[in-house]
Amino acid sequence: MVTSIDRAELLRLVEEEGAQIVDVLPEREYAEAHIPGAISLYLRRMTPETVTRLRHDKPVVVYCHDAL
Repeated sequence: MVTSIDRAELLRLVEEEGAQIVDVLPEREYAEAHIPGAISLYLRRMTPETVTRLRHDKPVVVYCHDAL
């Protein structure tokens, strides 16, 4: 399910539910700026294997810099 959230909800999800933050932009852009603690998983290179880096029992919040 895809849902848009605001910053307050993002903070709540991270603090209360241990949400994982995923930055889907290229590694170069991730290195330039990202939310602290975010995981870099470049969307165009995402595979079932790379997704195994995520915990499936915790919420996942996906963002790109345009959404900041």
